[in-house]
Amino acid sequence: MFFLVGLGNPGSEYFGTRHNFGFEVVDNIGLQLRLRWKEGKGDYLFAVGSLKGVEFCVAKPLTYMNNSGEAVADIVSRFAVPLGNLLIVCDDFQLPLGVLRMRPDGSDGGHNGLYSIIYQLQTDQFPRLRCGIGSPTMPADKELMSRFVLEQFEPAELAQAKEMANRAKDACLSFIEHGIDKTMNQFNKSARPE
Repeated sequence: MFFLVGLGNPGSEYFGTRHNFGFEVVDNIGLQLRLRWKEGKGDYLFAVGSLKGVEFCVAKPLTYMNNSGEAVADIVSRFAVPLGNLLIVCDDFQLPLGVLRMRPDGSDGGHNGLYSIIYQLQTDQFPRLRCGIGSPTMPADKELMSRFVLEQFEPAELAQAKEMANRAKDACLSFIEHGIDKTMNQFNKSARPE
């Protein structure tokens, strides 16, 4: 079983914000494959799908970003998900808008959602897809970054953000179908496919 977990904050006030990019990606998967979301037994929504005979789930933690690990740990335990089959999809302000980076493991990179997951799972050995939301409008002062990530994309950024969301969706489906190595080789190259 593969599990794709998009990170974000529940509630209409967070819809379309940079920090909810993980939600947007798994929502796109749900739309393309016509999945039906339902409440999990923990604090998350999930939907079951199948891609070329491979069963998978997508999920959205409802614990708010900083406590994402609580929902992810519950999912991993309840569904007995091998960590190599768990893909966390999140925003990353350290990457420019449009850049995707899939990795098999690694640190939280200053992302509170990833920090929470690493803390709850007691390991950083799980794949993640980081989606660049960086912008020239980012504040230089790191103290102001929490406000930046909770803002909507600028009108001039919307087309690029939408294009990245579509590529991120394709990267997630490739992860299920082809595995992490082939997916990294294809999607980590540049902001836009060659």
